[in-house]
Order: sequence, then structure tokens, then C-alpha cells
Amino acid sequence: MDIAAVNAAFGDPAVFFNVMILSGTVSQVKKGTVAEETVHSLVFRHFMAGIIPAFTVLKIFKRIHIFRHFRLSTRGDLWYNHTPNTSNYTGEKSMGFLLTCSSTVDLSEERLSERNIKWASFHFQIDGQDYLDDYGHSMSLEEFYRREREGAAPTTSQVNTEEYIELWKPLMEDGNDILHVSLSSGISGTFNSANIAADDIRELFPDRRIYVMDSLCASAGYGLFMEELADKRDEGMDFDALIEYGESIKLRVNHWFFASDLTSLIRGGRVSPAVGKVASLLKICPLFKVNSEGKLISASKVRTKKKVFPEIVRVMGQHAENGTDYAGRCYISYSDCPDDANEVKKRIEEAFPNLRDGGVELFRIGTTIGAHTGVATVALFFMGDERSE
Repeated sequence: MDIAAVNAAFGDPAVFFNVMILSGTVSQVKKGTVAEETVHSLVFRHFMAGIIPAFTVLKIFKRIHIFRHFRLSTRGDLWYNHTPNTSNYTGEKSMGFLLTCSSTVDLSEERLSERNIKWASFHFQIDGQDYLDDYGHSMSLEEFYRREREGAAPTTSQVNTEEYIELWKPLMEDGNDILHVSLSSGISGTFNSANIAADDIRELFPDRRIYVMDSLCASAGYGLFMEELADKRDEGMDFDALIEYGESIKLRVNHWFFASDLTSLIRGGRVSPAVGKVASLLKICPLFKVNSEGKLISASKVRTKKKVFPEIVRVMGQHAENGTDYAGRCYISYSDCPDDANEVKKRIEEAFPNLRDGGVELFRIGTTIGAHTGVATVALFFMGDERSE
């Protein structure tokens, strides 16, 4: 069966896959053959791109006996559980597994090193030059935000497949499996890029395992999620259990933030020019959140920045685990507005006396996220209610 030729003839991949099912052609694909791997890769990539739905994927894979690689979550999502081909296993035991992420976790480089979390850099472009988002090595945050305040309009680009492979290959050569956690698919295409790279790396290391998880988180909320996973890893939780745990808690990472300068949010299309103009005239400081799809949405419109401080504290009290008795992590990330960040920190610590690690931890928003939020943004993250919108 020439899959590429049939796919090209039908044009629409969704039609092609449905014809395969109805005609029985897919049942002729034999287990363990190149054809199985081709169908597997083709179907999975089209699913990740949103072209075909989960139930079509399940029908196809059930017919070719690789249904065991997939399962539906309680939310109706298709979870991919790759089982390595061990027919040519050499007997070398894994050293364990490693957590990897991207620079958009907005933790410090030192913190990632302490937690033994490996990371790949996003890119940003400013004034016609390309730089790595690498914790200030290519460009300091002071310089980056100075240029933004002076009118520069930075853009960003995601980690590409080759860069993911460069990150993972030496780790797998050392005998490690990998749990990679990506920036939210609701704001970036990097989850898809990581899955394509993971398919390629599996061909190089068939006796190793890699799982790519969509965090549905961003900035230090993504960082907080990585810390929760690292805690369980350090407690001895195994690879499969950690995947299940991560998938079960990621929507409980609450993201709330406000921006007193909407310039970059307007430029990026996250706030319409009309709304931005009205907000400026009426001195409105919008409060935003990240929803269950990992997308940024408006939560409320607060009149003046002075009033948004008590409002964000109130929101945390409403949504945090155990309310004001919350005893988990609380992170704040901010973009070139330390006074505003410290004001929120002070108010949160007064209202929530039992926070883990003695209080709120502050982190600076990195260049990738900062290119989209702009200056004067404060974001608050904590564990709480599951995001349902």
C-alpha cells in the first residue's frame, strides 16, 4: 500500500483516513511492518495538527493492533503511551528518566539546575537580530525591557525539532528515558514540534521511552508545574506514574495576571485595539487568566491598578486549595515592574500565612513570554481549583 500516493490522491487527510477504515484497507496493515510505522506516524501527526479527531485515530489503531499505545483521558483527550520495541534490546538498563522543558518556565537557570531539569531555548527577534531565550546569556533582561520601553516590538519563535533532538539525544545515549513537558499548546505550537521530534528520536533509540506532555501552563505557572513533577520524581515515583500524576494535576495550576501597559498585548492580538483604547481612557487594569485549553482569556476589568492588587488576592482566596489556609507553592513572575510584584507578594503573604517555603517566590518573566506581555505585567500562580472554562 502506497500511503503517500493514496493520501495525495484524496487531498483531505480526514477523508483518506475514513476511506481506509470503511474499505477495510487499514486492516491489511500488518503488525511490526514498515507500513504499520508509516500509518502510525501519519495518523498521529495529523491528529496532533487537529485535522482528524480522536475517535478516528482509535478506529484506525484498533484495526492495526497498536491500540495499546493510546488511551482516552476523562476529558476525552487522546493520550499517547509509546511502548518501545524491545525485540533488539541489548540488556542495558536505563539509568532512570529525566525531566525536560523549555526556557519559558521562567524559573531561574540555577533553579532548573538544582532540580536536575534540562531545558531547550526558545528564540526571540528584536531590532532585526535573532537571540536565544537563554536566561540572559544572549541579552540581559534589563537590555531587553529597556528596548521594549523605547518602542521595540520583539517577536518570538519556538524550539524547532532539530533543537529538541539535540537536547534529548545525549540524554538517551546515557541510557535515560525522557518526560518532556511543553509550554501550553494554547499559546504555542511547540507541543506539536516536540511530538514530531519525539517520533524521530524513537527511531534512533528504540529501546528508550519518551513522553511529551502538554502542560497547558505558561511562565512561572509552567515552572511551578515542573517543580511539582520534580518533587514526585525525587520521592521515587516511576515514569508511568509520574505521567499519570502530571496529566491529573496540570489544570489545577492557576494562572492569574494583570498588565498596566497593554501595548504588547494589543500588538499580539490578545487585546483588541478598541478595548485597549477604552481601557486606557477609563484607567482599567484588566485581570487575565489561563483557561482549561491553556489559552489566555480576560477574567475581569478592574478600574485602576490600585484596585487590582486586592482583587488578585481575593481571586486567590476563592480558588486556592483550602482557601486562605493554602500551604502549597505560590509564584509570582513579573516583567520589569518589581514594585508592583512586591506589592502583590506582600498582600498575598499577609492573607496566606501558611505558604510553602516561607512565602511567595518571585521570578522575572523571560524574553519569550515578555515579548508578548510587554512591560508592567504581574502574574500569580498557585495550586487550586481545576480550570473548567
